[in-house]
Amino acid sequence: MEAPDTLRYTRIPLAHGSGAIPAVGFGTLIPDQLATKQAVAAALQVGFRHFDCAERYRNEDAVGDAMQAAFSAGRIRREDVFVTTKLWNTNHRPERVKAAFDNSRRRLRVDYIDCYLIHTPFAFRPGDEQDPRDEHGQVIYDSGVALIDTWRGLERLVDDGQCRSIGLSDITLEKLREIVAAARIKPSVVQVESHPYLPEWELLEFCREHGIVLLAFAALGHGLDPKLLNDPVITAIAQRVRRTPAQVALAWAVQRGTAFLTTSTKPHYIQENFEISTLPDDAMWEIRECITTNVRFNAVVGTGVPGFIPRAS
Repeated sequence: MEAPDTLRYTRIPLAHGSGAIPAVGFGTLIPDQLATKQAVAAALQVGFRHFDCAERYRNEDAVGDAMQAAFSAGRIRREDVFVTTKLWNTNHRPERVKAAFDNSRRRLRVDYIDCYLIHTPFAFRPGDEQDPRDEHGQVIYDSGVALIDTWRGLERLVDDGQCRSIGLSDITLEKLREIVAAARIKPSVVQVESHPYLPEWELLEFCREHGIVLLAFAALGHGLDPKLLNDPVITAIAQRVRRTPAQVALAWAVQRGTAFLTTSTKPHYIQENFEISTLPDDAMWEIRECITTNVRFNAVVGTGVPGFIPRAS
C-alpha cells in the first residue's frame, strides 16, 4: 500500500524560537471583514494551520473571531495553529512596539503570538495614521529610529514570554545581514516575495546558513503579468503529474525548504492550495533550470509602501 503524501503537513522547526512553522500558510490580506472571517474559517476547515496577519491589514479582529469560533467548537486547538502578525511602519520607535504587539494580540484574541515580524524595514512618522504623507503626497519617514532599535523592542517581547519568535518582512539580503550580525535573538523567519519567477536563491542560502525560515508571499505570482501559472514549464509539469499549476508552484516552494503563503476567498481555491503533493526530482530541476523569467511584482522593498505593480502582458 502506497504511503500517503504528507508534504502539505510539513512543519519547519524554528532554530531561534520555540515550535515549528507549518510550511503551508494562509495569508489574510483581505479587505472585507466578513470575507476575511469566512476565508479563515474555510482555511481552518480544509487543514491550514498557519495564518499570516498584520496590523496594517485592519482585519485582525475578523481573523481572531474565525479562529476563536473554531477553538470554542473544539475542532481545533490553539496550540496547533501558528499565528504570525506584524508591526507596522508607524510603530518602529521602541517605546511603541509593546503597545502595538498587545493591540494585535487582543484583536486576534490569543494569549501569545507565535511569530511577530517587522512588516518592513522602513520607519514612518509615528502615530495613528498608517500612511502619513506630506502636502506633495510623499511618505513621511522617521529618521529618528534605526532598524536595530526596533529589533531590540521585538527581542524584549520574546523576553516577556508572550511572543515565541520574531522576524522581518520585505527585507533585502544586505539589511538582513546587518540585523543578524547585531541581534541578541536572531530572526526566526524572513518573509519576502518569492516564487519561481523570483526564487531568491542567494537570500535562501543565507537563511539556511543562519537557521532562518524563508516565508514566501505572492507564492503564485499574485495573478499579475507575466502570469506564473501560465508558464509553459509549470503547465507541462502540472499536466504530467496531474496537478494544477498552482499546486506545482506551491509544492516547489515547500520542497526547496521554504514556507509559503497564499490568499483566496474562494473555497475551492483554498482547498486546492492546501492539497499539494510531492513533485518528482526532474520537475524540481526543470523549475530551477528552465524558467528564465525574473520578475518582482511588489515594490515594497524599495519604499516600505506595500503594492503590487501591474504590468502589460
